[in-house]
Amino acid sequence: MSSNFRILHCLRAPVGGLFRHVHDLALGQAEMGAEVGIVCDSRTGGGSDLDVALSRLKDNCALGVTRIPMARTPGFNDWRVYRKIAKLARKLDVDVLHGHGAKGGAYARLAGRGLRKKKGTKVVYTPHGGVLHYSPSALSGRLYLALERKLGPMTDGLIFESVYTGNRYVELVGPPVCPVRVIVNGLHRHEFYESLLADDAADFVFVGELRKLKGVDVFLEALAAHQTIFPGRAIIVGSGPDEKHFKRMARKLGLTSRVMFSGPQPASTAFVRARCVVVPSRAESLPYIVLEAAAAQMPMIASNVGGIPEIVGDVPMPLIPPGDVDALAGQLRAFLADPNPFLRRAEELQRHVAQQFTVEAMTRDTVDFYISELGAGIHKLPELSAETTS
Repeated sequence: MSSNFRILHCLRAPVGGLFRHVHDLALGQAEMGAEVGIVCDSRTGGGSDLDVALSRLKDNCALGVTRIPMARTPGFNDWRVYRKIAKLARKLDVDVLHGHGAKGGAYARLAGRGLRKKKGTKVVYTPHGGVLHYSPSALSGRLYLALERKLGPMTDGLIFESVYTGNRYVELVGPPVCPVRVIVNGLHRHEFYESLLADDAADFVFVGELRKLKGVDVFLEALAAHQTIFPGRAIIVGSGPDEKHFKRMARKLGLTSRVMFSGPQPASTAFVRARCVVVPSRAESLPYIVLEAAAAQMPMIASNVGGIPEIVGDVPMPLIPPGDVDALAGQLRAFLADPNPFLRRAEELQRHVAQQFTVEAMTRDTVDFYISELGAGIHKLPELSAETTS
């Protein structure tokens, strides 16, 4: 690929699975020879892990990392933000402006209006769940979905991480008016291993953002439901807007001695601290935590939501209905009574994920979508090899 092919990724918060996706995709595109840049919020995140990730991006992405204050909710400042992004994209002369998440996608499409006409820049949007998690019956949901419909004509291409997300978009927003492709998230080869266990490992671990959407309350109620019969211990890893609520809930349920809130830490570190990963989410797109747990050959209990069934594929892993405390409690009891079936499924799921979910395929397919479907920067790519688009 010509090094003159330029891509700018736009997202709000450099945290969680969305940032992991952008980080891996940007580095992969840079390795393919593209000039890549990142623009994101300057006030979100913090800590050594983020510093390392941003430093890696700065070192490898020719267009750099630009951080601008971005609010989580819509406001008057959004006008200034998208104009700054438009100015940046124009200065960098980008061929693709790729927005990630609801806010990043809105900024990219608003910023790209003039660029599409004057420079032929292609604007791509990956929802990553985002606004698709909102209920159309709620006022906020109706407002955000109406905005998505307004932004539709400003979108040159849509990428979904799962078939579920694509179907959800059609259901809530309407049929896309631009090319669409499903490109699943991927992992690096070195992430596939067999996780070791600490001597004092707990029975279960939750890793993720502490908010109701992730089902932490369901997990706590399920732990309380069987504590007199199978008193399992759990660790809750992460932070988020509902953290204080969940801690109060744990105290009220009498779980203080059996549930520890440890704060954020890498998933690989959390896996060492427990024997089984629990993903009790009410909604998901294609969650990295499920991919990472599968790659670490961790026994897992997960909800039947979003793209999780697409990750599991034909592996005979029972998935629980979202929000079903009794079903989750039953799976917790089953693991404590006999973990062997869970261990066997973990081995099978690891093999499946290693074959189907790779960073290499995610990067290659995304660049191919830019070029073959949208014609992005095609005039700059006379030497594009068959290997790049195969």
